[in-house]
Amino acid sequence: MSKPVKAAVFSAGSWGTAFGMVLADAGCEVTLWARRPEVAEAINSRRTNPDYFPGVELPENVRATTDPAEAAAGADFTVLSVPSQTLRANLAEWVPLLAPDTVLVSLMKGVELGSTMRMSEVIDDVAKVGADRIAVVTGPNLAREIAARMPAAAVVACTDETVARRLQTVCHTPYFRPYTNTDVVGCELGGAVKNVIGLAVGIADGMGLGDNAKGSLITRGLAETTRLGVALGADPLTFAGLAGLGDLVATCSSPLSRNHTFGTNLGKGMTLQETIAVTKQTAEGVKSCESVLDLARRHGVDMPITETVVAIVHEGKPPVVAVKELMSRSAKPERR
Repeated sequence: MSKPVKAAVFSAGSWGTAFGMVLADAGCEVTLWARRPEVAEAINSRRTNPDYFPGVELPENVRATTDPAEAAAGADFTVLSVPSQTLRANLAEWVPLLAPDTVLVSLMKGVELGSTMRMSEVIDDVAKVGADRIAVVTGPNLAREIAARMPAAAVVACTDETVARRLQTVCHTPYFRPYTNTDVVGCELGGAVKNVIGLAVGIADGMGLGDNAKGSLITRGLAETTRLGVALGADPLTFAGLAGLGDLVATCSSPLSRNHTFGTNLGKGMTLQETIAVTKQTAEGVKSCESVLDLARRHGVDMPITETVVAIVHEGKPPVVAVKELMSRSAKPERR
């Protein structure tokens, strides 16, 4: 009988915990690294993560530790689920602890400020493991629904299709259906930019602009995501799939979406600081909108919705003014 697959998950936040459940339900032995001792203690003694999923019982094959070396030891897959802007510093500390042949799996959806690197690029830059040992899990995966074992699909992407299939096997459960893809660029950009579009749709909802505006922002947001992806070498068909349209629709339509909720509060008239104060978890699009726009400008790609979000969030432009300017742009063909 073959030994069970071991997975380390850094960290025990909402998506890390939920994906740890998926791996455990698929038969893996899962160790969650928790930053705070009280979270690790609750997971081990009460089988629950009270900060994120109170009342949800974790599988017996999930345990937690505050020791990163203990979590990483012998892991076949090392799953990274930290805020995208902290990945580089965190991973630099963890690299010496990683198992020699572990596959590094990114759950993060962001673009690094300054470098404009995607998360897989940051992992490669820090860990020096090569693209064939870096995978991405993305798609319409709202953590609370996954923790409740509600049906969901996802994409597992790696430039090495064999690795993607291995990861697909170890996270396939009756409620979580993963598909493979080798277009890592497209899958990551779909996940990163949808957070920005989610902010835009949330702002529109907060302003009471209606469903026509929402449908227009989702569609044109997908168009500018695809433009950026194609400029960076992605397959345009990726953006019609789970990593593109699927994730975008979930983010822009669900009250469980952090970015949509953040945008809604801005649209209702809250200031940036007031919105940050009432937001308990990281809304990745708040910082990534700047790096996404920087990446687009470096490649000569027009992204007007992203520009509008940056103007509202970081430049203090009133949403009413920003929307008026967006709607007043010169007319053009749809496919441009």
